[in-house]
Amino acid sequence: MEKNIPRLMISGTNSGCGKTTIFCSILQALKNRGMNAAAFKCGPDYIDPMFHSSVIQAASSNLDPYFCGQWLPYVMAENAGEINLAEGAMGYYDGIGFTSDCSAFDVAKRLEIPSVLVVDARGSALSALAVMQGFLNFKENSGICGFILNRVTKKTYEGIRAAWKDPRAKLYGYFPPLPEKYILKSRHLGLVTAEEVCGLREMTQHLAEQAEETIDLNGLLALSSGAKPLIYEDLPVPKLEEIRIAVAKDEAFCFYYKENLDLLRKMGAQIDYFSPLRDACVPKTDCIYLGGGYPELYAEALSKNESMKASIREAAERGIPFFAECGGFMYLNRLLDGKEMAGVLGGVCENKGRLMRFGYVELEAKRDCLIAKKGDKLRVHEFHYYDCTQNGGDFTARRRESEYDCIFANERMAAGFPHIHFYGNLKAAEHFYRECLKRKSERI
Repeated sequence: MEKNIPRLMISGTNSGCGKTTIFCSILQALKNRGMNAAAFKCGPDYIDPMFHSSVIQAASSNLDPYFCGQWLPYVMAENAGEINLAEGAMGYYDGIGFTSDCSAFDVAKRLEIPSVLVVDARGSALSALAVMQGFLNFKENSGICGFILNRVTKKTYEGIRAAWKDPRAKLYGYFPPLPEKYILKSRHLGLVTAEEVCGLREMTQHLAEQAEETIDLNGLLALSSGAKPLIYEDLPVPKLEEIRIAVAKDEAFCFYYKENLDLLRKMGAQIDYFSPLRDACVPKTDCIYLGGGYPELYAEALSKNESMKASIREAAERGIPFFAECGGFMYLNRLLDGKEMAGVLGGVCENKGRLMRFGYVELEAKRDCLIAKKGDKLRVHEFHYYDCTQNGGDFTARRRESEYDCIFANERMAAGFPHIHFYGNLKAAEHFYRECLKRKSERI
């Protein structure tokens, strides 16, 4: 199929250059103009899409070639709005290892998205031109059509713009140095979540006003409208009997790929959200999905919610399937930083003070289980500072030169640190759904 989708990539020269702040400011400005703006994030990121959602009041989608592969155009087409902005991850060319595979550049190339790079030009003058020229020339077909300078004064910007002579890329404006209260803060897994930022709406409105003043929004809209029609194919999704999936969703458990939940709904699932922090028990369900997040920040509150922990254990005893990733896996264990958790699993989880696992991983199932058959291979991602005394051993994980065991898995359980994206594992998604149906029929 073919569809006209105005689209634009806002990426950057490196992490920390301010691209998320500028991205959100442009989104808010376009929304203020009454436009239906859709947001996308390159790579396996949960937190930036939460900011996008807070700004545009609609779920943001992930564009990840490692997971989505041939379905990357479908993800954009399925979630497209009047104007579609994709935010890059890390630096524009930074992909797997020291390659550009699965980078923002890779996404832009696959989807033929014109790209504008944010350049942190503080402390620079003519040297900013060398940075821009270097990015333009690094790849023969870079896809870079322009730049936005960050943390510069109007005078510096005007000087750089006057000196810039390369017709291949245009300067689309700048952002001045911002007061501390308008800078998005970070922690070990990236930015703090949108829910934790006081006055986020007021912040984004101020940023939108700045964008209207110093960024050429009309020029960016014109650039996006010049994108070629997007060619894509529909996702093959079976329609199955309905199951109810209870999804943990609150401040402690907030890391979910929108595409995963959308795919389960397409198959026939009813998604019911609940809060392990505040609710007394799990709703009536055919499966419990505990996503990642920051349970360590709310360990005391989670520990004190005795009725919820008892409800989780009772569900496990009744044979309700559990799908738990990273933070959800830690919650299922016995202790988290010395605080008692649900105790379905017997491990002890602690912060090791360093990044334990980071990056894309391929898993191979050692046995038939909730999400795979023996020998099946799954593409996943890991990013955690915590470790557990019992990480499971029902899958073999392989990443570059390393190999290790992980995940507790059987016909009613798949729990471990890795995060799975179903678009890269359609077979696993259908297997998971059908296993939940089997367990449902056994309880009837």
